[in-house]
Amino acid sequence: MFSGFLPPNMCLAGQLKFLGADHNNFTGPIPKTLKNCTTLVKLRLKGNQLTGNISEDLGLYPNLDYIDLSFNKIYGEISENWGKLQNLTSLKLSNNQISDSIPTEIAKATQLQELDLSSNELVGEIPKELGKMPLWVLKLNNNKLSSNIPIELGTLSNLEQLNLAANGLHGSIPEELEHCSRLIFLDLSCNTLSNNIPFQIGNLRTLQSLDLSHDMLSGELPNKLGFLLSLEILNISHNELSGSIPTTFSQMVSLTNVDISNNLLEGALPNIQAFVNASTEMLKNNKGLCGIGGTAKVYKAELPTGQVVAVKKLNQSEDYGMINLRAFKNEINALAQVRHRNIVRFYSYCLNPRHSFLVYEFLEGGSLAKVLRNESTAAGLDWITRVNIIKGVANALYYMHHECFPPIIHRDISSNNVLSDTDFTVRVSDFGTARIVKPNSSNWTSFVGTFGYSAPELAFTMEANEKCDVCSFGVVTWEVIKGRHPGDLISSISISSSALQILFKDVLDQRLPSPTNEVAEELVNIARLAFSCLDASPESRPTMQQVSRTCRLEFRHFQDHFTKYS
Repeated sequence: MFSGFLPPNMCLAGQLKFLGADHNNFTGPIPKTLKNCTTLVKLRLKGNQLTGNISEDLGLYPNLDYIDLSFNKIYGEISENWGKLQNLTSLKLSNNQISDSIPTEIAKATQLQELDLSSNELVGEIPKELGKMPLWVLKLNNNKLSSNIPIELGTLSNLEQLNLAANGLHGSIPEELEHCSRLIFLDLSCNTLSNNIPFQIGNLRTLQSLDLSHDMLSGELPNKLGFLLSLEILNISHNELSGSIPTTFSQMVSLTNVDISNNLLEGALPNIQAFVNASTEMLKNNKGLCGIGGTAKVYKAELPTGQVVAVKKLNQSEDYGMINLRAFKNEINALAQVRHRNIVRFYSYCLNPRHSFLVYEFLEGGSLAKVLRNESTAAGLDWITRVNIIKGVANALYYMHHECFPPIIHRDISSNNVLSDTDFTVRVSDFGTARIVKPNSSNWTSFVGTFGYSAPELAFTMEANEKCDVCSFGVVTWEVIKGRHPGDLISSISISSSALQILFKDVLDQRLPSPTNEVAEELVNIARLAFSCLDASPESRPTMQQVSRTCRLEFRHFQDHFTKYS
């Protein structure tokens, strides 16, 4: 490795064709003689600390086919003259201080296959003319570009790598990208791209890495994404994606790394290793993702007597038959022991190798998650009804933890597993993951539950106890108050009482009229209780006995205030 300055007279002979000085400690300006070195074919000065103005200190090199000046301190603007280099195949200028816009004339370099202008200070639009080039690598990430993604990039049929991350790009992801049929790496993250993920992305069958994180994408995941059978890395975190994960994702057997955190996704996770092995960090802050997969389907059935019931039929797949059967028996054992007005009523079951099902009461109101998602039904849940819902869930858990012998831990409390009848009397349901706490037995377990509701310690200790249910209750309570999953708010558990009162008006469900001062004060008390349930230390969380007692007290206060002002 060398250091110091590049020799100022290195090109005086006029015969220099190859100059390679990568990853040395050369400092100072680019030698002036280099500008007139017209014989250059390859120029490699990557990874030094060279300075200079790219538009003034470098000349035209008619024979040049490769140039790499990355990781230096070069500034200035990219000259339109670079488009005149008809032999140029690689132009790499990343990690410098180059500014202004990308000239459209660069597209006239008709042999250019690799264009890397990443990590500079480029502004303006991505020239649509780039779509006319034979590019196989295009890296414009970490700049200040602020246009739409040109649909013309879809004509780059040889493209293997496209990185446009960390700019100010907006608009939709062009569906025309499906024509980049050789694409292996696609990164559009950290922009302000919006609308749906186009289903045409699923046609990129050679794609191995897809990063669409930290954008403003919305809507449901297209089924066709599951056709990316070569995909190894998928990151769609920090968007506003909703709905369930398509069943086609179970085909993505090459997937090894997945991050779907910080969205509004819900439902069962695919039963493939990438999701099974994913950490809580990669799945957290969603609407409600189930961790063991769908073990059963629920049907509405009318008996000959006219009684309407819910029938839960076991999914007996070959791969997960034993797991599903274990969950099914758990539910039977748990429901057979409980009788409480806030727990779903269990009628009967059938368990045999061909057909296994549970029969329990049918609740017309559906799940709490469904009620809160619907604008009309959510608006019908006034504040006293919402507090009554919170009280009902608290009473059910208090009964399970403190009045059942031995106690029962639910382990999957979420708004999807809280059902209601038409008058919004709630019932806790889905006991497939429940555990009956037996004296002197181990409480260690594999992860079960719904990401976004599960206690944080389950990611480390895997110890099931009643404080896990307390934490999930805290999330559901905030969801009822806020009208949707609290997301990042649940990480703010150290918030002070005074700050909570100031914050509170901004987090209440805006679909309801603002509560009166007295009612708002009671809601703050309930919110404070919910925060205590979310304490990072399980030992610091209250018991459900304490929670239930507080909820009953606050509900009485609520009734008094509503009676007073009605």
